Amino acid sequence: MSGHSKWHTIRRTKGVLDQRRGQLFTKLARDITIATREGGSGDPDANFRLRLAVDKARAANMPMENIQRAIDRGLGRGGSDAAALEEIYYEGYAPGGVALLIEAATDNRNRTASDVRATMTKNGGSPGEPGSVSWMFETKGLITIDLSVKRFDPDEVMLMAIDAGAEDVQIEDNIVEVYTDFKQLAAVRQQLIAAGLPVTSAEKTMIAKTTVQPDTADALKAMKLIEKLEDLDDVQKVYSNLDITSELAEQFMNG
Repeated sequence: MSGHSKWHTIRRTKGVLDQRRGQLFTKLARDITIATREGGSGDPDANFRLRLAVDKARAANMPMENIQRAIDRGLGRGGSDAAALEEIYYEGYAPGGVALLIEAATDNRNRTASDVRATMTKNGGSPGEPGSVSWMFETKGLITIDLSVKRFDPDEVMLMAIDAGAEDVQIEDNIVEVYTDFKQLAAVRQQLIAAGLPVTSAEKTMIAKTTVQPDTADALKAMKLIEKLEDLDDVQKVYSNLDITSELAEQFMNG
């Protein structure tokens, strides 16, 4: 399975996602606000990026009033100012030469840059210049299907996804990850939903063109740094080219 889902599983197993529900809602609200502003519409049916953000928020049981408030902010209603909120990417390296691409949403880029830099240096990482690692990643669409919700034959699902336009399909246990060209994400998602598949999420992701497997000590340090960065209020996601093996995931969860 990809590093993306392994990392999400690790965080869920450690109880991080539930413990920090308030912080999660803040990050989801920022996604919704930016998607509304950038898409120029508060209607999820007319703004696909907003549809993805709202679906993700609802999957996390975010209250509808919070979702609406975030949409209103993106539309500039109620005196709120979303113009100050901006998306920024930071780049750098974790121990073992692991490349990091850090996605942030902030209304104070000086604060965020300082927090990211301090977290990296305290945990054995090194900040990089813009463009130093971004070339190692490609923007893709990621659709997650949970076969524990509704039973389908995994091989059949793989064929259905490929027929719908998927570039790659990865299966482990009951989770199917479907990777697409980002521009095809909406179309592939719609086909899979129409086929009755239990699609649990669809989102933009950054996939490393090649992965690295440092020694265990450095890999664990890299995972600790990624965890610390994701815990920062302004950081939305951290992408890396670390190959997270099952053994490494288990060691980190039990560490």
